[in-house]
Amino acid sequence: MAHAAPIRRQVWALLRHIVLMSVAAIVLLPFLWMLATSLKPQAEVFLSEIRWWPHRLAAAENYAKAFDKAPLARFLANGVIVTASIFLLQVLVALPAAYALAKLRFWGRQTVFALVLFSILIPPQAIAVPVFLLFHTAGILDTYAALIVPFTISVFGIFLMRQFFMTVPDDLVDAARMDGLGEFAIVWRVMLPTAIPAVTAFGIFSVVAHWNDYFWPLIAVNSTHLFTPPVGVAHFRNAEAGTDYGPLMAAATIIIAPLIIAFLLAQRRFIEGITFTGMK
Repeated sequence: MAHAAPIRRQVWALLRHIVLMSVAAIVLLPFLWMLATSLKPQAEVFLSEIRWWPHRLAAAENYAKAFDKAPLARFLANGVIVTASIFLLQVLVALPAAYALAKLRFWGRQTVFALVLFSILIPPQAIAVPVFLLFHTAGILDTYAALIVPFTISVFGIFLMRQFFMTVPDDLVDAARMDGLGEFAIVWRVMLPTAIPAVTAFGIFSVVAHWNDYFWPLIAVNSTHLFTPPVGVAHFRNAEAGTDYGPLMAAATIIIAPLIIAFLLAQRRFIEGITFTGMK
């Protein structure tokens, strides 16, 4: 029996790896097919047989067409401006709010936290019409402000930062107060350096969500020079690419590549942030 337990653990570990690899293959298959299609000439895209590598490589042609037929560089720049601005504003709001909910003692704190959790349940589509009418009245539709302002407060970010701050010892905060630091100074000079893994994890969630957001930019802006990457690809598909799937898949690959690179660079911090925020 003593030898059977290690064997069972090895079998279960093998089964877990098989399941995880199978799921990973299913998730990655569309992206691999997109990349393969971006390398093919038009004649090989509609072949009845599955061919992962083309007989004639058309990567240079497809990627050049993607940049020639649509302002992809502008779409990418808009994506960077919008996602970076949203993330910075979300951090400016989320860190002090999370610190107050985690470390300050005041009447109604649990009620406020419950309202934060309740707000997570409200989908952005449910309030899209009132926000659209508000921005129309304010005259900021079809501007960068229309893309950024609705997302400056992230209740998920407040929740994530609060859970991380709960793991920070109270003695550290008390020591900072004894040194004469105010509450805002504690947030930015003490809590922020300790929360870098959580901020990185939240940054991945925020950047991916708003880089890929199609719903709100589609109704908030009409000018091509303000299109974010997903809206830009849809515009490229409708106005330029048509059924020329080689350049279309090349454009999609270019737009997805920054997210993959960012995640690979921040992977260790992302895992640390998710791990620590679930400790308490």
